[in-house]
Amino acid sequence: MKWNSLLLSASVLIFLTACQPGEPVTEEPTTRIDSLLAKYVSVRLTTDVNQLSEPEKKMIPLLMEAAQLMDRCFWYEAYGDKDEFLAGLTDEKIRRFAVINYGPWDRLGGNASFVEGVGEKPKGANFYPEGMTAEELEQADLADKTSLYTFVRRGESGNLITIPYHIQFKEEMEQAAALLRQASDLAEDAGLKNYLALRADALLTDNYQPSDLAWMDMKDNGIDIVIGPIENYEDQLFGYKAAHECFVLVKDKDWSARLAKYVAFLPDLQKGLPVAEAYKKEVPGSAADLNAYDVVYYAGDCNAGSKTIAINLPNDEEVQLSKGTRRLQLKNAMRAKFDNILVPIANMLIAEDQRQHVTFDAFFSNTMFHEVAHGLGIKNTINGKGTVREVLREHYSALEEGKADMLGLYMIKQLHERGEIQGDLQDYYITFMAGIFRSVRFGASSAHGKANMIRFNFFQEYGAFERLEDGTFRVDVAKLEAAMNALSEKILTLQGDGDYDGVANLVEEKGKIGPALQADLDRLNDAGIPVDVVFEQGTDVLGL
Repeated sequence: MKWNSLLLSASVLIFLTACQPGEPVTEEPTTRIDSLLAKYVSVRLTTDVNQLSEPEKKMIPLLMEAAQLMDRCFWYEAYGDKDEFLAGLTDEKIRRFAVINYGPWDRLGGNASFVEGVGEKPKGANFYPEGMTAEELEQADLADKTSLYTFVRRGESGNLITIPYHIQFKEEMEQAAALLRQASDLAEDAGLKNYLALRADALLTDNYQPSDLAWMDMKDNGIDIVIGPIENYEDQLFGYKAAHECFVLVKDKDWSARLAKYVAFLPDLQKGLPVAEAYKKEVPGSAADLNAYDVVYYAGDCNAGSKTIAINLPNDEEVQLSKGTRRLQLKNAMRAKFDNILVPIANMLIAEDQRQHVTFDAFFSNTMFHEVAHGLGIKNTINGKGTVREVLREHYSALEEGKADMLGLYMIKQLHERGEIQGDLQDYYITFMAGIFRSVRFGASSAHGKANMIRFNFFQEYGAFERLEDGTFRVDVAKLEAAMNALSEKILTLQGDGDYDGVANLVEEKGKIGPALQADLDRLNDAGIPVDVVFEQGTDVLGL
């Protein structure tokens, strides 16, 4: 596959002196593009295929082929014509970096262009027509203009029209649906068989709720696939439009058995949230499961720039309130980021006497409870404005990610006090602090990056950490807990009130990297510590 050959070559790059994040490639292109590529470390996505049945081994190549179709769709959503764009790049290294970023903009560098002659990335990516203003869309009389699953385009007369995804991507969706039906025929688990068939139907109609409900009902499947238009991070103009992606997954049954009990605590933990009663009246679903997986293929949105290491789906608020969500922890991808990125960061930026508290189990738990915590809080505003997602628009994702980080840490503290989580509480807090330095490097174009910038600045104001003379940081546990509760209350209140202006002000005031923090991040770059990972993946890597 073309993707494998492009990504495999990233692993042999020499790490050169890092340039400033977001710097376009104009002078000394060889040195600078090497620095941009050095933001990523290449890792292999593998699992123990011996645990798979023969039908499952036959299913995985079909699912990977469907994933590649989602990749093609995401290229169109993020940029436009992939083939024409890549054919116009004569420098092999720039082309390789473009493949990682799905276009000419550096996703870990504030979406700055790295291709000469290319301007700023449109906030609405390719979901909306060039030159369209927010006011123009707001005034357009189009029933489905805010739908997750439509493109907005100009008609022949220049007026705005919408095109459903399943029409725009008719060829890709028909091929992907056929592949899912082949996999459904092979599936031994009844739940997986039903889900794959319904998901195939959804790709052809853009009606995803029946397959979301079927996905929630799966319990005993050994392999899984998340496929279709899922998250709305790419639409930074409104946050309306979902982007295509795919994960192909193999369940880690031993780790999954260890995690199964935690979701049952959600309704009780909701009652104790550090916010007024009106903001926690919703009862989160607790029938959902919590499992660990090895991910064996990424495609589309989840593969662009910073890579997802845990999943909390579906996003449909009706499904969430009736059945909860499923939380999938991508254990092999987590381990890759912990070993290659978080440990080197901790060795540089965490005080020496606290470094022993940075552990993989704590990193796994922090990531897991982040996903679980998406189920806490509120999905609908308390004043009748609509869903939180609709009202907060382009700021929804960053605030929701910040909420999940804070409430995940809150869950850990509560469960630790009840004896449901073992180990030293400092492990979780100090690993969490090290994780801020990891995630803030994703930059302002990432919802996770923005959430971590806000949290760093908020924690700093509360004295949750101090910067020592040697350039390392020491966590103050008591003050960190106070900051955690205060920021949790602020976020939940903003969400419940549907306070768009309040969220915009929070992002503007605290969603920035100050000069002192930037200097510390530059030290990480100078030391050659990668920002994220790229994957060597496919049937050949798995040996299938």
